[in-house]
Amino acid sequence: GAVHFRDLNPDVNAFQRKFVSEVRRCEEVERQIRFLMKEIAKSGVGTEPCVELPLAPLPQELLQMETRFSKYESDFKQINSNYETLAKHELELQELDVVLSMAQTFFDDPQSVAMAEAVEEVDDDFDEGTSLINLRSDKAKHLSFVCGTVRNDNKFAFEKLLWRVCLANAFIRISDRDYLVHDPKTGEAIWKSPFIIFFQGDRLRARVEKICNGMNATIYPCPDDADKRQAMMRDLAVRLEDIRNVLQQSRDHQVSLSNEITYTVEESLIKIKKMKAIFHTLNLFNVDVTQKCLIAECWCPIFQLVEIRNALHKGSAKSQSTVPSILHQIRTEETPPTYHRTNKFTTAFQSIVDAYGVADYQEVNPALFTVITFPFLFAVMFGDCGHGLLMFLFALWLIIREKKFSKESNGEMFDTVFGGRYVVLLMGIFAIYTGLIYNDVMSKSLNIFGTGWIFPKDIFTDDVLMDSKQISMDPKKTFSGNPYPVGVDPIWQLALNKLTFLNSFKMKLSVILGISHMLFGVTLSLYNHIYFRNYVNIIMVFIPEVIFLLSIFGYLVIIIFYKWINVTAFSERKPSLLITLINMVLSIGTVKKDQMLYDGQAGVQVFLVVMAVICVPWMLLGKPLYLYYRNKYGYTRRGRYSLLKSAGNVINGSDDDDCLLNEEPAEASNFDFGEIFINNAIHTIEYVLGCISNTASYLRLWALSLAHAELSEVLWNMEIGKVIKLKGIVGGFALFGAFGGWAGSTVAILLVMEGLSAFLHALRLHWVEFQNKFYTGTGYHFQPFTLNVKDWEDEN
Repeated sequence: GAVHFRDLNPDVNAFQRKFVSEVRRCEEVERQIRFLMKEIAKSGVGTEPCVELPLAPLPQELLQMETRFSKYESDFKQINSNYETLAKHELELQELDVVLSMAQTFFDDPQSVAMAEAVEEVDDDFDEGTSLINLRSDKAKHLSFVCGTVRNDNKFAFEKLLWRVCLANAFIRISDRDYLVHDPKTGEAIWKSPFIIFFQGDRLRARVEKICNGMNATIYPCPDDADKRQAMMRDLAVRLEDIRNVLQQSRDHQVSLSNEITYTVEESLIKIKKMKAIFHTLNLFNVDVTQKCLIAECWCPIFQLVEIRNALHKGSAKSQSTVPSILHQIRTEETPPTYHRTNKFTTAFQSIVDAYGVADYQEVNPALFTVITFPFLFAVMFGDCGHGLLMFLFALWLIIREKKFSKESNGEMFDTVFGGRYVVLLMGIFAIYTGLIYNDVMSKSLNIFGTGWIFPKDIFTDDVLMDSKQISMDPKKTFSGNPYPVGVDPIWQLALNKLTFLNSFKMKLSVILGISHMLFGVTLSLYNHIYFRNYVNIIMVFIPEVIFLLSIFGYLVIIIFYKWINVTAFSERKPSLLITLINMVLSIGTVKKDQMLYDGQAGVQVFLVVMAVICVPWMLLGKPLYLYYRNKYGYTRRGRYSLLKSAGNVINGSDDDDCLLNEEPAEASNFDFGEIFINNAIHTIEYVLGCISNTASYLRLWALSLAHAELSEVLWNMEIGKVIKLKGIVGGFALFGAFGGWAGSTVAILLVMEGLSAFLHALRLHWVEFQNKFYTGTGYHFQPFTLNVKDWEDEN
């Protein structure tokens, strides 16, 4: 698609638009087609998929499709109705046959007959509290009986209820030979059992019948005479055979109808969808005063203007229209939609940004930078070579099999992960890199280049090394001066103060990355200001923001690097950077001797604090006062959006084009200095306080990295460390089981749960700490009209 149509009838009800009747007709035909597809599947005939997608049908084809599919729907409904009636009748005859067979078996059994005939002879006014069944009585009387079937799940409740309501005056026999039937309407499989009930008197008959109705038991007629039962069973066999023949003919007729339409039903469904989409779009158009043509307004990419014109000319020629379609480029002050061209690699990153908000038209798109910064910040929190490698291999497997997975749905959760497979791939790659920096492989370190620490023989003799569980290593005597080439020295894996060292390193690293990330976001706002020619924002917003950020927090990054480079284990003064930063603001101009990093430190810090303080009123008052001055003296400015020339040429936003949109200056009566000042004050306070809170927020990089490393070490020590020292066969089996538990815990906890946690934190750092420095995100998507069914499936 290349054209995003605007709704020219926003105040018109959806049911009152011009083409609403056509839309309803299309929906009815679509419903009929879906009904037919279900019937085709029910008959066991598969639909043939479309090899080539059909073109959009002509309007006159709609009537033909309505007539055709209405006839097929009527035929299928008639077949289904007749089939359901016959199937129900067949089911009744089958159950009657089962009941007669069960009754015949019962009466042929001497023991059963003896039990039923051993009944007291009583008067009609018998006492209902007295049992009628007395197996030891010699007097017997002919009993009444009913036969039927009952569901197996109601069998025991039915028998119990019958016994209680009839006060033990009814004799019931339920056959153990249950049988399976299928409900003709629902197709539900039901297990049933035949039964026979003996009783005496009309009152008990009424009770028995009520109980049967209440328990969904079906009563069937059963003659008393054995010859009549045999005759009825023979008649049933003939009737069943006839009904089954008719049912088979109905099925054959249904299959033949299905074969008639199976090759065109899929194509017809696509056609009707396209037709309905066209009528939906036509409802967005306006009808001119002559009621003979339609007027539409739309947005389109500049580079596709020629294609759109050619498509209009082609459509006019194909439809043999006497009036050609006209494309006229108009001026507007409305904000255009935002259109980002993406591919399968960048789609997931663009979705991460769009979840925060769609970029304004021609605003800087953070997705380009998120491709690198998002997986990198995730890896800082997740840094582990082993876990990163597993994540990388999983993403690589998804990419290799992406053609298969993209054709079918495997559940919402899996489809979400599959959609972000390239994000997971980069997160795994960066996690491997940060794992090398941390020298962390599933809680263990790699000693590739050899440690930079030494063990002098005059201090650590062989006896000392063998006998001592712990040794203290003074950096002045045991550090060789040659640091580990890549990442953390592996000797820290054995050190008791490992956490103290790593906390300091990762905390400083988090501050450096966080401030750099925020500064990059502020820098991107400069491109927005330059592109939209908001030069006042460059002077009154961007410059003081950068100065304020660098004066305090940029200085913190500089002294971190300075301390790393110049302060060593042999230095006499080792000042705390946190204390230095606090005293820089609270004790201006005063630096204690033990906190001195370099000469002239006090003067530099005073200058930086003064510059930071000056930036606050600069941001607070500069822009409101300038706007007040500009409004008072009637200063005008150029517009921010580029438009199209009426002659058909395209402009690119240059000032020397006479067709560039000029925004009218705001009326003096509409200028509200108080509102502008309040908005600017909110922005200033938010930025100043945000620099502090956002810097602290980036410490989550350190916290989650520490948590991930410690949790990995705990899982190893608790599951592998306890059994790895066991010897023999027992130790082998114990290690095998422990490894399975450790592997499962690693995947479930460290890869899935910790990975999801790091993902969400990286998401927050981008949305809140990074994007709010330059990104407005109040635009709306470019949604072009398309007749490509594959695009519809992707959107769904």
